[in-house]
Amino acid sequence: MTMAPEIDENGTSPEKLLAPVLSAFWDQPESWTLETYERHDGYEGLKKALAMTPDDLIAYVKDAGLRGRGGAGFPTGMKWQFIPQGDGKPHYLVVNADESEPGTCKDMPLLFANPHSLIEGMVIACYAIRSSHAFIYLRGEVVPVLRRLHEAVREAYAAGYLGKNILGSGIDLDVVVHAGAGAYICGEETALLDSLEGRRGQPRLRPPFPAVAGLYASPTVVNNVESIASVPAILHRGKEWFRSMGSEKSPGFTLYSLSGHVTSPGQYEGPMGLTLRQLLDMGGGIRAGHRLKFWTPGGSSTPMFTDEHLDVPLDYEGVGAAGSMLGTKALQCFDETTCVVRAVTRWTEFYAHESCGKCTPCREGTYWLVQLLRDIEAGKGEMSDLDKLNDIADTINGKSFCALGDGAAAPIFSSLKYFRDEYEQHITGKGCPFDPAKSTAWADRNPHQEVNA
Repeated sequence: MTMAPEIDENGTSPEKLLAPVLSAFWDQPESWTLETYERHDGYEGLKKALAMTPDDLIAYVKDAGLRGRGGAGFPTGMKWQFIPQGDGKPHYLVVNADESEPGTCKDMPLLFANPHSLIEGMVIACYAIRSSHAFIYLRGEVVPVLRRLHEAVREAYAAGYLGKNILGSGIDLDVVVHAGAGAYICGEETALLDSLEGRRGQPRLRPPFPAVAGLYASPTVVNNVESIASVPAILHRGKEWFRSMGSEKSPGFTLYSLSGHVTSPGQYEGPMGLTLRQLLDMGGGIRAGHRLKFWTPGGSSTPMFTDEHLDVPLDYEGVGAAGSMLGTKALQCFDETTCVVRAVTRWTEFYAHESCGKCTPCREGTYWLVQLLRDIEAGKGEMSDLDKLNDIADTINGKSFCALGDGAAAPIFSSLKYFRDEYEQHITGKGCPFDPAKSTAWADRNPHQEVNA
């Protein structure tokens, strides 16, 4: 976790706003081992959970107010409660560790530095939903994290936290770590389930929802890494402690990923509701000599904000009221040297490439968005293309099988809202105003480039 302990005008350190829980001992030697985890009260939450009934445990997590940290913010305890009981079917827990959203980088550092927080949370969750099999679907490209996760699972089995009769409770649990093949679409929960079953990763038509017919047509809970990893601390320290942070509707602590044109990028763990201004104060601000131009509150699939939104509370209600989504709290910051059209074009190329092709609005719409954006960026566009962009994005938004289509439309809508004049400059000026041949804006990026004023 990165922190910059500067003192503000009131004489207090901005880092006091932070609340390191999951990241509390990331900087210690061998933080990922079971020995280090147990030294920091590891698996104490599990012992408290096993002393409760499964139904009481679900109610406790519901009362704590934990909301899913994967993007949508759905209440975690409520998701667990949806699993039907007494149905005679096996129940499954699937952890979504397929972190592929551009700008999002919280789950991988968490798994790399503190994997046992996830494993303990999985045991607690499986006890609550009466499951004896759980799966971790990990993004396949992050091999170092995969190896560390395998080792953590091995340690947990050896210590009796996984396997048969966990801690003498009579509870059994087997955990499988599955590496995906690098498909962004598999971050969508039903596409993830299809991939886990060995099929092509494509979103399923719902209903039925995973809670009724998920993995292998059985009741399944799909949770994000951070959501499950947050559960042990809630059990160990209490729901009142958890609710003492954040807001009434968005309580607790969370990981903010600060990246882009900032002095000190990194993970900042604090209560829900911090603002970008506060996080930038801790991160040393925008890089020297530059100013903030635009930023994303939750990865590239959330509508962008500008410098006028620096004081928006980063919780689900505050960001939603301001016209965006909190998403994964991936705060990508861009300064005035960044071409908005170029950035949106690159994001849209990503969504077009990662579209699974199952539904027509997304498959065809993202393709045509890319064609229009490339023409505009190259100075070949027309003013009518801006309305076409908006119309195509509207055709995709809310009309696709999954949220990938909505994610592709979000940067289009928001960039046209805040930076339409920049699009127009590309068209009237027959090219990008940020091109080194036309502007000094990129000079600092390549000091060897001769710039024409």
